[in-house]
Amino acid sequence: EVHLVESGGGLVQAGGSLTLSCAASGFTVDDYVIGWFRQAPGKEREGVSCIMVPGGGSYYADSVKGRFTISSDNAKKTVSLQMNSLTPEDTAVYYCHHDDAYGSTWGKGTLVTVSS
Repeated sequence: EVHLVESGGGLVQAGGSLTLSCAASGFTVDDYVIGWFRQAPGKEREGVSCIMVPGGGSYYADSVKGRFTISSDNAKKTVSLQMNSLTPEDTAVYYCHHDDAYGSTWGKGTLVTVSS
């Protein structure tokens, strides 16, 4: 069973930075995709960024391009999301998502709050 643990959320002032991490375990496949999604209060969950392992190809939503950077440590099965120049609009619960040939799994989420 795939298990995802997110960390790194918290409170930050506008213009600040945070790094989220997603530690994955419980699977043996070598090819998978890990993505970050977020859900702000009263809004639908939206995709933020994802990365393909081991290829390293990545995707960013337009709203975070140039500000967020996703990276992976394949040996540790950990994916990080470096978030810079944060704005109050980035306030949301951020969820890690794992997808491979056998199915997909969501993490429980970590809250990011950006104050103005």
